[in-house]
Amino acid sequence: MNRELEYMFIECARVWIPDAEEVWKSAELSKDYKNGDPSLQLMLEDGTSLEHKLDPKTKNLPYLRNPDILVGENDLTALSYLHEPAVLHNLKVRFVDSKLIYTYCGIVLVAINPYETLPIYGSDIINAYSGQNMGDMDPHIFAVAEEAYKQMARDERNQSIIVSGESGAGKTVSAKYAMRYFATVSGSASEANVEEKVLASNPIMEAIGNAKTTRNDNSSRFGKYIEIGFDTRFRIIGANMRTYLLEKSRVVFQADEERNYHIFYQLCASSHLPEFKTLKLSSANDFLYTRQGRSPVIDGVDDTKELCTTRNAFTLLGINESYQMGLFQVLAAILHLGNVEIKDRDSDSSVIPPNNRHLTAFCDLVGVTYQDMSQWLCHRKLKTATETYIKTIPRLQATNARDALSKHIYAKLFNWIVEHVNKALITNVKQHSFIGVLDIYGFETFEINSFEQFCINYANEKLQQQFNMHVFKLEQEEYMKEQIPWTLIDFYDNQPCINLIEAKMGVLDLLDEECKMPKGSDDSWAQKLYNTHLKTCSLFEKPRMSNRAFIIQHFADKVEYQCDGFLAKNKDTVNEEQINVLKASKFDLLVELFQDEEKATSPTGQVQGTGGRTRLSIKPDKSREKSSKEHKKTVGCQFRNSLQMLMETLNATTPHYVRCIKPNDFKLAFTFDPKRAVQQLRACGVLETIRISAAGFPSRWTYQEFFSRYRVLMKQKDVLPDKKMTCRNVLEKLVQDQDKYQFGKTKIFFRAGQVAYLEKLRADKLRAACIRIQKTIRCWLARKKYLRKRSAAITIQRYTRGYQARCLAKFMRRTQAATIIQKYQRMYVEKKRYRQKQAAALAMQTILRAYMARQKYQALLREHKAVIIQKRVRGWLARCWYKRCLVSIVYLQCCIRRMRARRELKKLKIEARSVEHFKKLNKGMENKIMQLQRRIDEQSKENRTVNERLIGLESSYTAETERMRGDLNRLRGVEEEAKNKTNQVTSLLEELERLRKELSATQQEKKTIEDWAQTYRDEMEKMVSELKDQNGSLKKEKDDLNRLIQEQSQQMTEKMARAIAQETQQLETDLNEERSRYQNLLTEHLRLEEKYDDLKEEMVSSNVSKPGHRRTDSTHSSNESEYTYNSEYAELEEGSRAAEDVTRGIDTSLTLKLQKRLTELEQEKQSLRNELENKEEQFQRARARDDAEFKKARGAGAGVRVPEGKHSKENKRQELESENKKLKHNLAEMRQSLLGDAAAGAGAPGSPAYKVLLEQLNASCEELDVRKEEVLILRSQLVSQKEAMHHKETMTEPSVYAEDVSKLKDADELKQACIGLKDTNRSPRFMRKPLEVSDLLSRLRSAAPDFHKLNEDGELWLVNQGLKETIRLLEHQVQTQRRTYENEVEALRGELQNVKEENNRQQQLLAQNLQLPPEARIEASLQHEITRLTNENLDLMEQLEKQDRTIRKLKKQLKVYSKRIGEMGAGQTEGQTSPGQMVEEPIHPVNIPRREKDFQGMLEYKKEDELKLVKNLILELKPRGVAVNLIPGLPAYILFMCLRHADYVNDDQKVRTLLTSTINSIKKILKKRGDDFETVSFWLANTCRFLHCLKQYSGDEAFMKHNTSRQNEHCLSNFDLAEYRQVISDLAIQIYQQLIKCMENILQPMIVSGMLEHETIQGVSGVKPTGLRKRTSSIADEGTYTLDSILRQLSAFHSTMCQHGTDPELIKQVVKQQFYIIGAVTLNNLLLRKDMCSWSKGMQIRYNVSQLEEWLRDKGLMTCGAKETLEPLIQAAQLLQVKKKTDEDAEAICSMCLALTTAQIVKVLNLYTPVNEFEERVSVAFIRTIQTRLRDRCESPQLLMDTKMIYPVTFPFSPSSLALETIQIPSSLNLAFLTRV
Repeated sequence: MNRELEYMFIECARVWIPDAEEVWKSAELSKDYKNGDPSLQLMLEDGTSLEHKLDPKTKNLPYLRNPDILVGENDLTALSYLHEPAVLHNLKVRFVDSKLIYTYCGIVLVAINPYETLPIYGSDIINAYSGQNMGDMDPHIFAVAEEAYKQMARDERNQSIIVSGESGAGKTVSAKYAMRYFATVSGSASEANVEEKVLASNPIMEAIGNAKTTRNDNSSRFGKYIEIGFDTRFRIIGANMRTYLLEKSRVVFQADEERNYHIFYQLCASSHLPEFKTLKLSSANDFLYTRQGRSPVIDGVDDTKELCTTRNAFTLLGINESYQMGLFQVLAAILHLGNVEIKDRDSDSSVIPPNNRHLTAFCDLVGVTYQDMSQWLCHRKLKTATETYIKTIPRLQATNARDALSKHIYAKLFNWIVEHVNKALITNVKQHSFIGVLDIYGFETFEINSFEQFCINYANEKLQQQFNMHVFKLEQEEYMKEQIPWTLIDFYDNQPCINLIEAKMGVLDLLDEECKMPKGSDDSWAQKLYNTHLKTCSLFEKPRMSNRAFIIQHFADKVEYQCDGFLAKNKDTVNEEQINVLKASKFDLLVELFQDEEKATSPTGQVQGTGGRTRLSIKPDKSREKSSKEHKKTVGCQFRNSLQMLMETLNATTPHYVRCIKPNDFKLAFTFDPKRAVQQLRACGVLETIRISAAGFPSRWTYQEFFSRYRVLMKQKDVLPDKKMTCRNVLEKLVQDQDKYQFGKTKIFFRAGQVAYLEKLRADKLRAACIRIQKTIRCWLARKKYLRKRSAAITIQRYTRGYQARCLAKFMRRTQAATIIQKYQRMYVEKKRYRQKQAAALAMQTILRAYMARQKYQALLREHKAVIIQKRVRGWLARCWYKRCLVSIVYLQCCIRRMRARRELKKLKIEARSVEHFKKLNKGMENKIMQLQRRIDEQSKENRTVNERLIGLESSYTAETERMRGDLNRLRGVEEEAKNKTNQVTSLLEELERLRKELSATQQEKKTIEDWAQTYRDEMEKMVSELKDQNGSLKKEKDDLNRLIQEQSQQMTEKMARAIAQETQQLETDLNEERSRYQNLLTEHLRLEEKYDDLKEEMVSSNVSKPGHRRTDSTHSSNESEYTYNSEYAELEEGSRAAEDVTRGIDTSLTLKLQKRLTELEQEKQSLRNELENKEEQFQRARARDDAEFKKARGAGAGVRVPEGKHSKENKRQELESENKKLKHNLAEMRQSLLGDAAAGAGAPGSPAYKVLLEQLNASCEELDVRKEEVLILRSQLVSQKEAMHHKETMTEPSVYAEDVSKLKDADELKQACIGLKDTNRSPRFMRKPLEVSDLLSRLRSAAPDFHKLNEDGELWLVNQGLKETIRLLEHQVQTQRRTYENEVEALRGELQNVKEENNRQQQLLAQNLQLPPEARIEASLQHEITRLTNENLDLMEQLEKQDRTIRKLKKQLKVYSKRIGEMGAGQTEGQTSPGQMVEEPIHPVNIPRREKDFQGMLEYKKEDELKLVKNLILELKPRGVAVNLIPGLPAYILFMCLRHADYVNDDQKVRTLLTSTINSIKKILKKRGDDFETVSFWLANTCRFLHCLKQYSGDEAFMKHNTSRQNEHCLSNFDLAEYRQVISDLAIQIYQQLIKCMENILQPMIVSGMLEHETIQGVSGVKPTGLRKRTSSIADEGTYTLDSILRQLSAFHSTMCQHGTDPELIKQVVKQQFYIIGAVTLNNLLLRKDMCSWSKGMQIRYNVSQLEEWLRDKGLMTCGAKETLEPLIQAAQLLQVKKKTDEDAEAICSMCLALTTAQIVKVLNLYTPVNEFEERVSVAFIRTIQTRLRDRCESPQLLMDTKMIYPVTFPFSPSSLALETIQIPSSLNLAFLTRV
């Protein structure tokens, strides 16, 4: 390193010193360096001291180390010190610590292979990088691809992406991801899915061109350049592939631990498949060409599945099964050819044993003869000038010839596949531009380097030269643009090395010359090299110990090449006779492989070469001779030509470089080997880029960035209004040497190390400021601590003195208390002694007095007891005497009564025997006997049963008799027992005496027991008290248990509530997901519709210029929405296009399904129409037959004349209508005459009267028309209602009315019949002739009308007419019933068909379920059953709702029409005035009062004005004028009022066309102006209002709760528009999604700049040094979006929606979606930008979020859920600011970041970058701790948030309070043709 930075080598400065193990090691100066010191005193990071000797010749100091804040930068050119150790350390820190594999190095993207699958290549990452500037995001292959795509579109220049690196570095994967990015971002220009085909070419090329090596499991063994073509709209239209230097030698030889090409192992692994049986393959270990590497299996790779992928790719590219089997047949033949064993016959000849199995298989597969192939494998043909010889060859040469043939066949096959892949990728669309992706081998150097390494390194020399020139050119352009003096920078030019290889007499030239020599050899060629270049070229050397090798000094390193094999590989010769045998094959594909070169031309017009290990792209040959010459070119010559063409292509494009680095040789994930990395960095040119940048001014700052970063180094007086001048002045003061920097137009350029110097000054200044702040803070803290101690000491003293005073007071209180206690104690002792003496005296007195009282009491007690004993004895004696007397008297009475009873018994027995007594007892039995006899007669048939019952009764009687006898005997026994009892009385008296004795003993015992009971009672009371105590404790325990139960119950309730809440939340989530899926389907449907419309327009535009007749498919139908009907408006508007629309379907499955379904519906419609016609014909025939029979029967039974009965009421109605038309015509003529008279006599005095009369006549005519429409509607409604209400009556009436009228006996009966007819047949037909019935009634009321006279006057005819009308009505009802029956039959048939279909579907599902495993079968069955029940439930609910709506509607209509009938009847009764009288009355037109018309909120328009209505109200309406001047939602109200009138007149066609035209027109205007937010918002508001009107006036009670009575009258009466409500709801969803997309397009450019890059809080975050990839400045310049820009835009959105009358709930959903987009985009960019992950940026984000929340608060939208959508961003900002060191910090982070996924948390921690030196990086151990703690989280592994996600939208019902009749239509809308009704 030069000595310009000696002043930086001071103590504590850090440097890099060389190291044998780590390449470079960090050290720190322990002593300042002084000029002239021979060494540096250093201290290593492990604390070891070291003396570093300086080179005495150069005196170069070691490299300085960059500040820590610059370590880990995205761009290596941002480093202040640009050198090899800085680059190596920066890559290591990013790769190992931050897990970042991509790093910029100027224009180069360095990609390090992580050997691990990373989630950074998904579609979300692609969307995040799409449209971004290359420097605005973290380094990524997608950023390079986006830059190439953007430059192609912007500069109209072709681009190239050059991917290089050694084997295993990840070149193929990087190229694959670049192509995937182009396919995803650009899409395809046709329906052929070209981008899928481009990606499908990868598995094919990997199968035939990739193999496992010791360094890589999927190493590309060829180079390829893929040109991806784009059209003028920059969409992929095709691709073309060129290949270079296929490694053919791998087909016949592989080193240890390596494999042949993948396709061979895929075929061997799939040999068991039936289609591969003919290939006669087996395991890969059975074939020589696949077992040499002894590693036939790759871990984690299934060759069988890989072959399926390869075959699918072949199919996608148009290579059919037969060609695929042919390819596999050739490949199998190569394997069999390798197994052909050649044996020695002698020293000069060889032979193949007869019937060799593998040679036979080879010949069978390729279609050649065994004899020819075996001969030419062991012989060769020699040609001389005169003769041809066939010569035998030894075994070694034969084996080499066999291998050469195998290589040649494989090379041909490879070329054929590449050719057909190119044919599949090419299209007929003209290519406008292309992006080329070059995947080519990097610089290679091995122990033994041969011809392959020589060609590879030659190609890398050419690419490095192009790279150096491009880098140098970009540097020069940058300097020139900034007007900085440019001096030529010395950089390495490898042109001499290239000249050594390709110039005249160069290595390749000498090699070709030696190949032409008859006896040329590798040794002679080596001698020529030595003689030619050894002394003339410094880059060419000869090894000391070898004469068969040479050394070339390449740009990366010296490489020694071994000359052995160079000539053979350059010639690449194959036995011509073997080729002729193959050309004569019967196998067509093999013949095609070996056809002439001009026939094998590739689709791009380029020919693939044949020699060597390369396939070259050469222009088509002009002649066969030239082709033959080209075929003889050497491999080196062909490779040089193809390389030259490649360089010309690259020079014509803008290159982008990707350098792939292999971190280690052991494929360990995220393991960095510095030695291997440095070797590759030197080889790939990254360090050369660094050297070129370091030679000039590598560090570049804009003036604004410099001012913002180094503002701390300026004084206030140095800050000038002109920041450029301020920076110039400050920099001149800070850096004295002006050569260290240059001032450009927009940037300041610094030499290497100057930024580090400025950073040091800035850090010193900040450190000094920190020290001053710390000093002040520490002083303040010390003083505060002192004051706290002083206050604490005073407090302690105060409390101590108080404590001592309290102790003294306590002692005094205790002394006084002791004295008082002693006094009271002595008093108590004396008092107690006195009371004891007093108590003893009283006790003695009490005992004596008690003894004397007891003695006296005992004497009195004895006397009293003696008296009582005497009283008791005397009473007992008296009672004994009384009882004996009583017993004697009773016995005497019994004897006397017994005697009398016996006498009476005898008398009764005598009377019982007498006849009179018997008669008296049986008086009245005769009647009973007669009744019984009658009953017996009536029941004669039941005689047997009765006899049986009698027998049973007799038996029961006998048993009863026996029972009675037994009772009698028992009574007699009782009597005897009574006698015995009498005898026992004496004994009982004795027993009584004994008992008395026992009584006395018992009393004694009782006393004893009472004593015992008293004792027991006491014990029980004690026990009860104990039990009460236990009961109390038990109650307490019970209360505790109850409380515990209540708590548990409350916990269970809360738990259930939480579970219910979680379940509800889950259901809401499922509902939202279902809504989201449905709305996504609507979006996809809309996209397909738009695509279809675009294709239709393109077809129309392409067919406009073609004259002639166009044929239109008869089955074609308009591509309307699946919910809408056919639109007449669409037919009129698309008049010219309708005839041109043909069924040219889009190549999508959806279109095919729709067309199939359309055909089925047309067929079903036709069959239903035919069936309907048949039914109508049958019905007409049946009706005619019934009418004939009825007339016949009526003519035979009726005996009266009907002179005018032939004219029906229908004819009269038609006559009245024709008469009404005539009156209208006359009225119009009168109108014209009146107008003519008024015009002729304008000055006449009567002219105003005529005008008034004319206006009144117009009003009367309008009223007449209205009344007529009402009568028509009333008639139809009443007929249907009457039929439904009086169905049962009318079914019985024909039998009554069919009787002869002559049965009516008098006039009263006739009158009642007529009145009954009038009441029954109150229908519109009879309402038209009220005078006839009234005349009949008047005649009936006359005095005693005679029947015959009545008949003569024709009154009976009127009654007969009424009967005929009744019969017609009954016929109509019968026919209606028949129709109803037929409809029901059809419905039942339809249901039966549906049931059959459902049964078939159930059987299919059952069959499918039976194939599933049991668990899946059960789950599928349950899911299906749940779906079926849900559908049935929904259908039933829908039917129930429809029936309820129909009933309510009919009831409401019945009330309305009944009221109108009453009013009309009253009006007719009051105004029975003849027309003649009205005409004769005098007319005073001027004085006639005009009644104001009562509008009903409807608008009438003519059918032909529908186009004009839609055009003026939708297509040409300007939202801004309507929103500002008129009421919100006016177009919706007008459309609904027009729809109401169509419903009012019962015109279904008008309703259908109006709704369809409205929907299609809204779609059309949104398609035309879908990018205009104001238009989309306006029609979203009006569509929602129209939907709300359809609901509000639908007649459903659920939507009529908030209506007024007048609004309820305006409900739709004839049509149920529920299906159209669904269609309009879907349209509103589509408009909402388009609104969100429009808002997203407007907000997207603002979000990153306003939320992340702009410094809302100035000075908090400093700008770090940036490299060549400049990022967007964080300073607000003109045109830069800020947070205020976002807030203003949000306010504009909100005010526009409010102005348009959007529903508040819908506005909340829109705002929530806006905030989600802001949060998601901000978080995604934060996760992809390392420079944004800092503490200060977290503060900025939190401040910005607070501003957004303030905006929500101001607009009253805090409850809309928008704040919650920002929660991930808020937690990410908090994560940037929290501490990140200890385990407690990790726990806090895990509990805080619940809205972030584990991948997002780890990503933020990995990206966290300190902006200042005072911040610290996050350690790897801490990140691993976080990962361990978050390991159990169940979440999506996706890193980025889905910015395209749209929350499912709902449209809550919002009724309008606006009355429809009050709406006025402004003239500015040009809707004068609408008439208010």
